[in-house]
Amino acid sequence: MMEEYLIVDGYNMVGSWPELIKTSETSLEEARNQLIKMLADYQGYSGMKIIVVFDAHQVPGIGVKEKNYKIKVIYTKEKETADECIERLVTELSHRKRDIHVATSDYVEQRVTFGKGALRRSARELWMDIQESRKKVEKKITKHTKKSSYSFDSKLSSDVKDIFEKWRRGEK
Repeated sequence: MMEEYLIVDGYNMVGSWPELIKTSETSLEEARNQLIKMLADYQGYSGMKIIVVFDAHQVPGIGVKEKNYKIKVIYTKEKETADECIERLVTELSHRKRDIHVATSDYVEQRVTFGKGALRRSARELWMDIQESRKKVEKKITKHTKKSSYSFDSKLSSDVKDIFEKWRRGEK
């Protein structure tokens, strides 16, 4: 089975996606967190392993790697750009049984990573994929909720429904 990786140029998405542009005007940290949450939802839908890289070359002593949800988040080292980090990751991850996608609208970066064997996605394409996956998940939830509430709720007495609701809320 083919492993799929998606490497995301974080600040490229923050500067391209409408929701994130607006958020970044007041808080860049909140925009990063919002991006990571959106990517985590997308990862759950797509099954891809996602790595998001934030460019920290102008901030001394960063070079931090962390897990947020199941997303690997990398803040580049001092004097390292996100592009350099992404190129290194593509080289490290290159393997016959892996598809690597790089999401960036930086044309030069797209060309370089494509030359190393990665598939490229623009910020806009990834944004559209995420929006489409959201719609599909919402549709499934709505369909499941209608189906289960119709067949399940109609067969329970109001006393039993009240008991279940109290359990759900953690009440005794």
